[in-house]
Amino acid sequence: MQFATMNYKLSLADGTTQVVQIIATTFKKLKVWKLHFTNGKEIMLYKVGSEWLQRTEDYLEQCYVTSIGAYIDALESNISQKKLSV
Repeated sequence: MQFATMNYKLSLADGTTQVVQIIATTFKKLKVWKLHFTNGKEIMLYKVGSEWLQRTEDYLEQCYVTSIGAYIDALESNISQKKLSV
């Protein structure tokens, strides 16, 4: 089941930027976020408490995991606030 799709622009250490497609979905009854990179690589993020994690077979630097997780948190917070105000 797919929930939402969004794009996120990463500024890499070498000065380049890369657009990542983020898809909110479920995996084994757990809400996860799949990241699709332009080179075809896919990484799965999930949240435990307030900490953003990735699968053990994924190798995204933790600073990017944290940054993308904060972006997702901000989007979900905005969506929740809009639902409450309706």
